Amino acid sequence: MSAPISEPRGRGPSRIRRAAVESVSGLPPQFWWLWTSTLVNRLGAFVATFLALYLTVERGYSASYAGLVGALYGLGGVVSSVGAGVLTDRLGRRPTMLIGQVSTAASVALLGFMTDPVAIAVVAGLVGMATNASRPAVQAMMADIVAPEDRVRAFSLNYWAINLGFAFSSTAAGLIAEHGYLALFLGEATLVLACALVVFFKLPESRPEVGGAADDPASTGASAAGAERVSMLTVLRDGRFMTVVGLNLLLALLFQQAYVSMPVSMGRAGFSSADFGLVIAVNGVLIVLLQIPVTRFIEHRSPAVLLVGSALLAGYGFGMTALAGSVALYAVAVAVWTLGEIINSPTQMGLVIRLSPLHGRGRYQGMYALSWSVASLAAPLLGGTVIDRYGPDVLWAGCAAVGTVAALGYGLLLRRLPGKAAPSGGTATVAGNRAEPAGQGPADTAPSADERAGTGRAEIPSNS
Repeated sequence: MSAPISEPRGRGPSRIRRAAVESVSGLPPQFWWLWTSTLVNRLGAFVATFLALYLTVERGYSASYAGLVGALYGLGGVVSSVGAGVLTDRLGRRPTMLIGQVSTAASVALLGFMTDPVAIAVVAGLVGMATNASRPAVQAMMADIVAPEDRVRAFSLNYWAINLGFAFSSTAAGLIAEHGYLALFLGEATLVLACALVVFFKLPESRPEVGGAADDPASTGASAAGAERVSMLTVLRDGRFMTVVGLNLLLALLFQQAYVSMPVSMGRAGFSSADFGLVIAVNGVLIVLLQIPVTRFIEHRSPAVLLVGSALLAGYGFGMTALAGSVALYAVAVAVWTLGEIINSPTQMGLVIRLSPLHGRGRYQGMYALSWSVASLAAPLLGGTVIDRYGPDVLWAGCAAVGTVAALGYGLLLRRLPGKAAPSGGTATVAGNRAEPAGQGPADTAPSADERAGTGRAEIPSNS
């Protein structure tokens, strides 16, 4: 009688171990070095989190001045998003990452020694530029080195590393600050330099060469022609991609409200900062616990369904905040929009890569990163203005409306991307300004019937 009982008990842990192994297996060694550099980088992300507190408590400046410095930090990110994307394609992924990381280490260390308010503001803008400069290169290199069918999983693992590192750095920063804020600046500079060392010694350049091994022989001419045409103007003229950027901007504006408008709203309702800390911690805990298992579930499902669903979860999750009257209900609202964030991040990145040309990934990633930088600038202004003039409930209802609009936008956009098959014989499929080897497009979902039949690269499916 004991054998039938013990066997099911052993199956659970066995399945969990097998799922864990499958979640991390099959990815190239270069990816794990890139993942390690990301984790190390985020482990030292102290300054951005505590910059406002440093300026108001340690330096004694006003909240308005701290807001101005924060805006300049965000503006630096806006400027570098596009420039770093161009450098990623022209200089390469590895040099761009090294430039960004070394510049970040130097500017962060310098900021710790600044005392003049003008100098602090200027250097903070430089820190924002340097910090954001390596992001397009990281995402482009990840797309270069990971097989198309594994990209959603790879982006998910990278996003998990970002949040795991952030959870640690947020906790550690408070302890380190007790020994002086200068230790925060120097500590971040040291860890960013360690990240640069990982890139320098372990990550070779991955930028595809036109006409090289990365290109399909049958489509080298098309790829070369596409590479010559890729410029920032090419990106701006790409209506489908810019629509994705616009929709991501809407969602980014929603997610930014968690760190801008939610604490203000909770404060007006009589909740303490400790209550807000407890509520927002739900976001980090859920991402660390659920990002990998949820990605296993969604990895080969339709991007259209996932992006529509994630937009609705984000919009209505924030909308639920208007109904929250207790810490528990605020936590439920956070859990809802966090699930949308978990689904959206790897799926959205897979879509961005899929719509990016092989030799223009840096520019496309730069434009995508720009949407997040703009949101970090605009969200505080929009959220604060709406709360002051109309009240928090109007803001949260507006978030639900924005999520609905984004969901409709994703549904319409992806429905208009019908399957396209390349002519037989291995020729390239050229869509607009994009040219990719037949059957080698960045497909982030399971292969369609056309792809399995060998007819070439299919566009994003409109349904499951």
